[in-house]
Amino acid sequence: MTFTNQFHQHAQAKLLTPHLRDFGNGIYGIDSGYFRDEFDAVHLIVENGRVAIIDTSTNYTVPRILESIGALGLGPECVDWILLSHVHLDHAGGAGLLAQQCPNAKVTVHPRGRRHMVDPSKLFIAVCEVYGEEMARREYGTLVPIAEDRIVETGEGAQVSLAGRVIEFWDSPGHAKHHVYIRDLRTNSFFTGDTFGISYRDFDTANGAYCFVTTSPSQFTPEDFKHSVSRLMAAQPQYVYLTHYAQLGDVARHGQVLLEQADEFVGIALRHKNAGSARAEKIRQDLQAAMMRDLRAHGVTLTDAQCLEVLDLDLKLNSEGLVCWLDSLV
Repeated sequence: MTFTNQFHQHAQAKLLTPHLRDFGNGIYGIDSGYFRDEFDAVHLIVENGRVAIIDTSTNYTVPRILESIGALGLGPECVDWILLSHVHLDHAGGAGLLAQQCPNAKVTVHPRGRRHMVDPSKLFIAVCEVYGEEMARREYGTLVPIAEDRIVETGEGAQVSLAGRVIEFWDSPGHAKHHVYIRDLRTNSFFTGDTFGISYRDFDTANGAYCFVTTSPSQFTPEDFKHSVSRLMAAQPQYVYLTHYAQLGDVARHGQVLLEQADEFVGIALRHKNAGSARAEKIRQDLQAAMMRDLRAHGVTLTDAQCLEVLDLDLKLNSEGLVCWLDSLV
């Protein structure tokens, strides 16, 4: 489900195939097809015929990634790097299978995430606890381990080269402890995974894009999040590239919104910290009211039902993640 929007944020980017968009400077976005259209993006950097893939989505996206690389006249043997912002399965669930198909690729991951790529069994169990086993298996399939000698740990300050194009990694906790920003030094663009929020094209208006905080389980920490957002803002990139969803400009404005919204979300959680088993639902209701208020102020004209259809999963995950954060305070 995607609603037609005349103010589409990506209107100026060139659509090469139904799923592949050219943002210029060797940067491409692939609509992974996970969950719904324009929900989850995989990005490519292409330099002198060599490819870096940034986040992979799930196993079911692997054929679309290879198809998109093929549309650029390249093959899986041209992939030098599979770069992971973090190991949540909508970002890294397809990494093992994709690595099987790309024989020359190394896989980068934060040191805290390495063990989950070598042995993804605990990661899958954790996902089952959030979504239930039936949904987890349906959405992610069987996770494929990655051989240790194909993994490169990329913590704070690490760099890799793509045909001489330098890509740098910044620790960016707040959404997850094992999260990194991936910075293309050529363009000063950042691939931000989930730490710089979510921005669905459904909510683009004449006022630009709408961006919001993701607090999904289980490692949201407000102070780390705000530090990571502020640090990126200080670098003054023209664009950031979100997994949910793709290119975002006007970075300073969005960063300020995220900082203010993080404080509001924390306040909502604290208001209901003593509500027992009702905490998640009460937090969800207040998050929904706050986000609907912001969407209307932003000029979104979709009906309430349409807005909530877009936000349904995020409201659920954000409320559950805030409950996890409350529990961490005890």
